[in-house]
Amino acid sequence: MNAPMNPNKALWEKGDFTRIAESMRESGEALVQRLGITKGLKVLDLGCGDGTTALPAAKLGADVLGVDIARNLIEAGNKRAQEHGLTNCTFQEGDASNLHELKDHTFDLVLSIFGAMFAPKPFDVAKEMVRVTRPGGRIIMGNWIPNDPTLVAQLLKISSTYTPPPPEGFISPMTWGIESNVIERFAGAGVPAEKISFVRDTFTFNFPSAPSALVDEFRKYYGPTMNAFEAAEKNGRAADLQKELEDLFNSQNKSPSKDTTSIPATFLRVTVAL
Repeated sequence: MNAPMNPNKALWEKGDFTRIAESMRESGEALVQRLGITKGLKVLDLGCGDGTTALPAAKLGADVLGVDIARNLIEAGNKRAQEHGLTNCTFQEGDASNLHELKDHTFDLVLSIFGAMFAPKPFDVAKEMVRVTRPGGRIIMGNWIPNDPTLVAQLLKISSTYTPPPPEGFISPMTWGIESNVIERFAGAGVPAEKISFVRDTFTFNFPSAPSALVDEFRKYYGPTMNAFEAAEKNGRAADLQKELEDLFNSQNKSPSKDTTSIPATFLRVTVAL
């Protein structure tokens, strides 16, 4: 009773990531279209949120299981699948570093776009992804890149300067955006380096209002940014953080109109062939 909540679960249940995911739908769909998904393919979407990539994969005829640590996102994903009439898409709660409820060699494709990278214990995450993928299957990850000049890396970097230092032993999620780390983690799961390929790809955040309104969405609903603002408020620095983020979002907005937002963000797309 009253066991402490998994800090990762607390982080992603804190806000309402569905509000941020709304700005990622088009890119999620475009990415899935490029993955060669066919009818009947068994897909695991790990760290799936409310289905930004799971639903498009199911619409292409795949049998999709979405797994996420946040119960509110699982509920939202199941609701979205139902609304779209997708009986081939279900969501359940689970931890990317311990998928004990899933059998070995079950999936043709394990997909994790900005999901499993946030789970602690990255070596366990790699092992679990390999374990549940069938021989001849694929693992595809989308991971943000540390110090990249585009939106998400900069958002997380700015936020980290306002928050207390992480606990000892903490491994930054951004380390999944470094190729040598990815190779080392999958090597720990028995995958040789030549089976792993990398490409730089782009995810675009599209939002029907000005960039400052998108900053407000992150402030209200995105766990890491919420934590940064809470810490900044305690130090009387919330206005500084707000200004830094508004400057970032405005400078990166590629929309021709100031009243809409379109911000591309670079990520590392990892493909592991098993």
